[in-house]
Amino acid sequence: MRNFSVRAALALGAALVFSATPAHAELVNAKNPATIKAIVESQGWPATLVTKAGDDPYIESTRNGLKFLILFMNCDDNKNCKTLQYYMGFNDAKNVSFERLNEWNKEKRFARAYRDDEGDPVLEMDVDVDFSGIPRENIGETFNTWASLMDSYREFIYEK
Repeated sequence: MRNFSVRAALALGAALVFSATPAHAELVNAKNPATIKAIVESQGWPATLVTKAGDDPYIESTRNGLKFLILFMNCDDNKNCKTLQYYMGFNDAKNVSFERLNEWNKEKRFARAYRDDEGDPVLEMDVDVDFSGIPRENIGETFNTWASLMDSYREFIYEK
């Protein structure tokens, strides 16, 4: 009788595990820029996909008056990209010191700050979506993180 009870419990447990297994999440990678554009728009942000012959694609967007780009990177012949980079800069804040930018990099995670070739302070965040990709919800969450970082960076750059 005990042997039957153990087998019945195992069978019931297995049935519950298999019936409770969630459907696989949709995986998103950087090979289809239109999918990333749709996710940006689902955040309530405008998005323009830019494709130019000989260049990797990118998306232009704005949030709360802040313009930013989503760059498709590590591409093969300007398609089949493997990674994303979120990018924004301020061309009216050239007086931000390297020490100040280093302070950001020391205290913050997920995005790095530096001055570009024109001396503008910029912020970049890399997102690796290589191989099979990552769940669509995780891409959305990277945009939530990016939004928070953009707001913090604007305050940081213009803080006196």
